[in-house]
Amino acid sequence: MSYDANPYPAESSHHILLENRNRLAVSGVEEVESFDENQIVMATCQGELTIRGEDLHIEQLSLDGGELKVEGTVDALSYEAPREKGGFFSRLLG
Repeated sequence: MSYDANPYPAESSHHILLENRNRLAVSGVEEVESFDENQIVMATCQGELTIRGEDLHIEQLSLDGGELKVEGTVDALSYEAPREKGGFFSRLLG
């Protein structure tokens, strides 16, 4: 085994910039799980992020760069803890 290989990938940077509650930029986005005009759910390097609001539109999405830009009225941002990788038995047996 090479000692140069890092078994833990470097964690991406995660930032949120909200301007006047109607323009939102998020970095560290790994996947957009669902979206409509009232809610956007995405996986980020810091956990699942849910954006709630009205007339939400994804203006720009770059998964290669991990960037997402949203326009619309933002009412709430909420996180869930990052999901553990592996199935039930892998978490149980450690």
